[in-house]
Amino acid sequence: MSDRRGREWEEMVADRAIVETENLVKIYGDGTKVRALDGVSVRVSEGEFLSVMGPSGSGKSTLLNMIGALDRPTSGRALVNGQDLASVKDLDRFRARTVGFVFQLHNLIPTLNARENVEVPMVGQLGRGERHDRAEHLLELVGLEDRMDHLPNQLSGGQRQRVAVARALANEPALVLADEPTGDLDSETGAEIIELMQHLNEDLSTTFIVVTHDPAVARQASRILVMRDGKMVEEHRVGTPFEEDLAEFRRSGLGEAILERREIDFLESMAREKREALRSLLEQV
Repeated sequence: MSDRRGREWEEMVADRAIVETENLVKIYGDGTKVRALDGVSVRVSEGEFLSVMGPSGSGKSTLLNMIGALDRPTSGRALVNGQDLASVKDLDRFRARTVGFVFQLHNLIPTLNARENVEVPMVGQLGRGERHDRAEHLLELVGLEDRMDHLPNQLSGGQRQRVAVARALANEPALVLADEPTGDLDSETGAEIIELMQHLNEDLSTTFIVVTHDPAVARQASRILVMRDGKMVEEHRVGTPFEEDLAEFRRSGLGEAILERREIDFLESMAREKREALRSLLEQV
């Protein structure tokens, strides 16, 4: 293959969509209706590490449920790994082979050790020996080679979440969906889990979509989507720490007030030139 054709192929592969949603709408309730998703269109490239942020009730987890085929949209379309989810007849089989899940709570089976928990999704997919070997390999990847025979109650919170990450990778999914994976962990342990996911994303080229309310977690991704009231309101590539500080400030109540020139005592006490300089800085983000 020529260098030019090789570059074209690399660009095409790099830009292949693993997830595409078109105008997803999800409405809950028979009486008072809640519009959890309101026309959400998202494209996620293969091998990407993406964060989805937003306040509680913004639709983050609902979006993840749609992409993971855990729920169906009221209207709109979702394609995962080239398949239109509306046409998939056996969603259980699809999820088992295509999508891995990591939740805030590890949901490990308490009577099974770490290796056995990782083997669970492979039952019916691989033979016993293959399951055993793959589970050990995955636990080595997440740094738990010396904890394979431990029960969940013999592991720390961070170790249990590492087992959950290994379990999510059991059937070599094209996509891993993580819903607040650090929400039940202290900041140091949470940072270790996100760093682990980054390494797995880079080493295995597995696509990760991480839902979080924590800006520090979101910044570890290559791209951040921000949701509010069921809509996608912002999207940007992760920049330098200073750029992300400014972006976070812009999303704050004070940042919005500055940009919208609202009359606030605190702002009015500042010299006009300072207010305009601050506004100009935020407008560049």
